[in-house]
Amino acid sequence: ENILAVLGGRPLDYLVINHMEPDHCGNIETIVRMFPKVTVVGNKKTFEFFKQYYSLDISQNALVVKEGDTINLGQHTLKFHMAPMVHWPEVMFTIEQKNGILFSADAFGSFGAHPGTIFADETDYDRTFLDETRRYYANIVGRYGSQVQTVLKRLPLESITMICPLHGPIWRKDIQYILDKYALWSTYTPEQNGVVLVYASMYGNTENAMNALANKLAERGIPDLRMYDVSKTHPSYIISDIWKYSHIVLASPTYNMHLYFPMESLLREMAALNVQNRSVALLGNHTWSSAAIKLMSGLLGTMKDIRFIGEPLDIHSSLKAEQEKELDALADAITQSYITHV
Repeated sequence: ENILAVLGGRPLDYLVINHMEPDHCGNIETIVRMFPKVTVVGNKKTFEFFKQYYSLDISQNALVVKEGDTINLGQHTLKFHMAPMVHWPEVMFTIEQKNGILFSADAFGSFGAHPGTIFADETDYDRTFLDETRRYYANIVGRYGSQVQTVLKRLPLESITMICPLHGPIWRKDIQYILDKYALWSTYTPEQNGVVLVYASMYGNTENAMNALANKLAERGIPDLRMYDVSKTHPSYIISDIWKYSHIVLASPTYNMHLYFPMESLLREMAALNVQNRSVALLGNHTWSSAAIKLMSGLLGTMKDIRFIGEPLDIHSSLKAEQEKELDALADAITQSYITHV
């Protein structure tokens, strides 16, 4: 309906596909059937994916473009830049050259509903969108940092006056702000010093131990502490804070000689999203046979540049007074690492 309203009875001449993911392209077949003479613009991989999703033959409509190709529309010229794996193989960016408008597919996007405006500069962005933009980046694009770096180097950033992502608000002012965020996030460099404490607990004993550790860290002057129960919080929020902060503490009980499943799931998610360059401390719990610390260490060992802090603390069912010194030692090690990182 929106397309028909804009066209006002005119035919649609071009349909540019920057990204084939179905949340954006679920209506392509409908549009092509509605406008059978439309030229569909995409790259080679775009049309491979089109065939996988649809049975419609658009070979007569397809215009295959590659890096640097342009289409002259009269008053406007479109230039195409390939952005493979940001975050799908077929992704490309389109720049409308007259006005310097970048159509960036999923890049520079955000979770969250628009608060009555579609422009970033008309929001309190740091308060309204930054956390959701980080969560979007970490969980959607985060695995592909090197590809983001490549695209940032390739784009004519000095000529871009507006960024239109497929999710979240449009950028027309302070564009360097979001470019700088992507430049930082894509290097896996923490935004700031802080400790993310994540625990899994079946009966509350591991949670109690993590609370005791958090209190000791606060007493030692660490102001930025974020604590999550991995069984109750969606992993995307935990991953987002892991992207933001420099230090992680993970605590889990052993479960039938395996890692408690919610913690295992989080660690595998971290590995899949290419989490790296973080300082990590571990706390385990067991009643008759210990496995959690070893298994957490093994999964963390598949990630790049993970630095272990202090001696892991393994408690027996519940934290006892005789382990106070070990807990203090772990808190001291985390605090020293925190101070050194600053």
